[in-house]
Amino acid sequence: MPSADNKRIAKNTLVLYMRMLVTMVVGLFTSRVVLQTLGVVDYGVYSVVGGVISLFTFINGGMVSSTQRYLNFDLGTGNIERLKRVFRTSMQIHCLIALCIVILGETVGLWFVMEQLVIPPERMSAAIWVYQISIISCAVGIISVPYNADIVAHERMSAFAYMAILDVVLKLAIVYALVIAPFDKLIFYSTLGLLVQLLMRYIYVRYCHKHFEEPNFSLKVDKGLLKEMFSFAGWSFWGNMASMLYGQGLNMMLNIFFGPVVNAARAIALQVQGTVVSFVGNFQMALNPQITKTYAAGDLDNMHLLMFRSARFSFLLLFMLALPILLEIDFILLIWLKTVPDETTIFTRLILCVSLIYTIANPCVIANQATGKVKIYQMVVGGTLLTILPISYIALKLGAPAYAVFIVHFFVEATAQFLRMYMLRNLINLPLRRYLTNIYLPVLATAAVSAIIPFGLHSVMAEGWQRLIVVGSVSLISVAVSALFIGLSANERSFILAKILHRRS
Repeated sequence: MPSADNKRIAKNTLVLYMRMLVTMVVGLFTSRVVLQTLGVVDYGVYSVVGGVISLFTFINGGMVSSTQRYLNFDLGTGNIERLKRVFRTSMQIHCLIALCIVILGETVGLWFVMEQLVIPPERMSAAIWVYQISIISCAVGIISVPYNADIVAHERMSAFAYMAILDVVLKLAIVYALVIAPFDKLIFYSTLGLLVQLLMRYIYVRYCHKHFEEPNFSLKVDKGLLKEMFSFAGWSFWGNMASMLYGQGLNMMLNIFFGPVVNAARAIALQVQGTVVSFVGNFQMALNPQITKTYAAGDLDNMHLLMFRSARFSFLLLFMLALPILLEIDFILLIWLKTVPDETTIFTRLILCVSLIYTIANPCVIANQATGKVKIYQMVVGGTLLTILPISYIALKLGAPAYAVFIVHFFVEATAQFLRMYMLRNLINLPLRRYLTNIYLPVLATAAVSAIIPFGLHSVMAEGWQRLIVVGSVSLISVAVSALFIGLSANERSFILAKILHRRS
C-alpha cells in the first residue's frame, strides 16, 4: 500500500479517536444525568417512541450505502463531473425519502404509538410530543446524508472532530437545562435535542459548500444515474431493512412483552455498546473509503490487505475494551448509573458479543458495496438477518426471558457472516480459506489466550474498585501482548516493534 495512503489512514484514525474520546466522556456523563432526571420509565418511553420513527428509516438505509459507495468510487476514479451528478441525484432521492417517512410516520407510525406500545396513560401526551419531534429530527437527518457521506469520501475526518466539540458542548448545555427545567422534562429534552441537530446539520452543509466542488441541488433529473443508484440501493435496501427491522423491531417486541423498563435496560446496554464500538468505528471509518477506492483502481491485492487489517485490528481493538467490561459490567453499571434497570447487565454482555462478530463483517459489507454487485448478496444476508424477528417472537411466546432475543441475534449474525464470506470469494477473488487463516484463526486464538489471566483474577478477587482496576489493567496488557504475537502478521509485528524500538532510542 502506498506510504501516502498509510499516512492518511493513520492521521484520520488519530483525529477520529480524539473526536471519539470527547464524545465518549460526555456521552457517558449525560446519559447518567438524563436517566436520573427523566427516571427509568420516561427514559424507556423516550427510547421506544423514538425507535418507532427510526423503524421507517430502513427506506433510507439502502440510499445511505448507495450514496457513500458512489461518492467513494467516483473520487477513486477522479471523475469530478460525474461526482457532481451523483451528489445532485442523491440529494433529490433523500428529499423524496424524507417526505415518504414523514407521511408514514404521521399515519402508520402514529397509530402504532397510540394503540400498540405499552406506555403509562399519564405519559401518553408527552410520548406523542416526543414522537412528533422525532419525525422532524428523522427528516432532517435523512436530507443531511449526502453531506455527511461527502465528508467521509473526501476523508476530511478533522471536520468531524472539530464539529464534535461543538456538539458535545451543546449536549452538556442541554443536560444542565434539563436539570433546572420547571416543566415536562421529557418534552423539553426532545425539543432541545432537535434544535442542536438543526444547528449541527447547518454547519455540516456550510462546510461542504465551502470546501468541495460537488455539493449542489437542482430539480433537473439525471434519469440514467437515478436508475443506476436506485438499482444499487434497491438491493442494499433489503439488507438495511433487515438491520433496521431486527434492531427497532426487537425494541418494539420487548416493549410489548415486558414494558418500558426493559426498553430502558436495552437503551443503556446500547449506550455502552455504542461507546465501546466507537473505538472500532473510527478506525473503520478511516479505512472504508480506501477499500472502495482500491477496488475502483483495480488493485485487488491491496484491497484484500485492507480488508484483513480492518477485520483483525477492529476485532482486537474492540476485544481489548470489551473483555474488562464483560467481566466487570455489574460494578461498572453500579458506579456509573447508581440505579440500574433489571436485565441491563446480561443485555450488555450479549450485545457486546454480537458487536465482536460484526466488526469482522464490516470489511465484507464495504467490499460488496464496492463491487456494485449487491443483488444476491443482499437477498441472502438480508433474508438471514430478518429471521431474527420471527425466531425471537416464537422464543418469547414460548416463555423465554427477555435476553433470549440477543442470543438469537448472536447466532443469526454468526450465520450471516459465514454467508458474507462465502459469496464474496468469487466477487473479489478472495478464497474462503485465505479469509479464515488471515482473520479468524489469529483473532480467536488471541481472544482465547488473552482472557485466561483476567478471568482467573476476576474469579478469585472480591468485587470492588481494586478488582476493577486490576482486571481492567491486566486485560489491556494481556490482549495487547497476545495481539502482538498471535493476532498480527509477521510484517505488522515487525513494523510495530521497529516503531517502539525507534521511539526508545
